[in-house]
Amino acid sequence: MKKIYHLSTCSTCKRILEEVNAKDNGVVLQDIKTEKITPAQLAEMHALAGTYESLFSRRSMKYRPMGLHEKELTEKDYHDLILEEYSFLKRPVAIVGKEIFVGSEKKTVERLKEKLGIKN
Repeated sequence: MKKIYHLSTCSTCKRILEEVNAKDNGVVLQDIKTEKITPAQLAEMHALAGTYESLFSRRSMKYRPMGLHEKELTEKDYHDLILEEYSFLKRPVAIVGKEIFVGSEKKTVERLKEKLGIKN
């Protein structure tokens, strides 16, 4: 399976989807704003990533206003927050086979391109 969870309004996600040639590479795309992440999908991501914290974005516009920066969050908190608010998922999240690629760091995108067989 090749799937990328993304946000269609995010310019970084758009750039990465173009870089990995997602449409022509048989990648299933899920816009997390219009098609919410299910608990089963989040559980699959967790199984591959190891922690909910690694899937959580502290860059979300809601992180500080909700006072989350002042709290000690647990794995359950991360889980619940990601399901409650799509912007708390670090984006994009790509799953290719049994590997997960979380976020937009250059090295993560390079590993994803390599896995998809894309030459630079």
